[in-house]
Amino acid sequence: MKLSIASKFNLVFVTIFAVGFVAAGFIADSLLKQSAREETLQNARLLLEAAKSVRGYTAKQIQPLLANQMKYEFHPQSVPSYSAVENLNVILKAYPDFSYKEATLNPTNLRDKATDWEVDIVQKLRKSPDLTEYSGERETATGRSLYIARPLQIKDGACLACHSTAANAPKTMVDIYGPNNGFAWQLNEIVGAQVISVPMAVPLQRAHAIFRTFMLSLLGVFVVVLIALNVMVHLLVTRRITHLAQVADQVSMGKFDAEEFQVKGGDELSALAQSFTRMRTSLASALKMLDE
Repeated sequence: MKLSIASKFNLVFVTIFAVGFVAAGFIADSLLKQSAREETLQNARLLLEAAKSVRGYTAKQIQPLLANQMKYEFHPQSVPSYSAVENLNVILKAYPDFSYKEATLNPTNLRDKATDWEVDIVQKLRKSPDLTEYSGERETATGRSLYIARPLQIKDGACLACHSTAANAPKTMVDIYGPNNGFAWQLNEIVGAQVISVPMAVPLQRAHAIFRTFMLSLLGVFVVVLIALNVMVHLLVTRRITHLAQVADQVSMGKFDAEEFQVKGGDELSALAQSFTRMRTSLASALKMLDE
């Protein structure tokens, strides 16, 4: 199969572009997905920091104010974990796909009881005490979700006043939650994890939209460049070569009066045309001398 110079050029150019297009798409897709994941992680960390702030505020500001009242009536608002969950739930009402939980293996309030997948996370944190944060992805009913977990560790001995034994715990608390849950905790023990789950749907959709725009733009640039290069090849190469070939055919058949090939420019084709013109003149002179 005979291919013209333009066809060969297009074949090579399209092949190179196809390889580059696939490589660029793979790299762009990976980077955009990584960016979406980092964005989701950042959102989750902001919520965890908000929960941490609420816990600290409750422990330092609210608990001392309610200390005397706790002797007569237990106020869960004085518990840092309760306050953190309640405050985050208010914030997350506007984002129903987000969730925050202080998942605990043996909680006082059973609403904090860790589910199966949360138990696995807590156990990983317990096995690696130096691990300050653990993240992963999981499928949910609303789509793929990313979670971050931070250990809930008993670092303050004051916490054991409520969580060592039912006998030592405030009676008002035991009356509400019972004597069977949230006890036998140990100092420095990791009893649970702060778990925040953030959906990845929106960041991934944004990443996909950017990816499509990028790939379509890249394809558009390729088409424009291909057209421009084909026009240049036609004007600067193939048209001149075709004309030179036509003149050469006429000369080969003895038509030395054929149209002169116009030499323009100083490129390689111009040099070839000049050489052909000199050869044509020399050949015509030689044949004329033979005839004489």
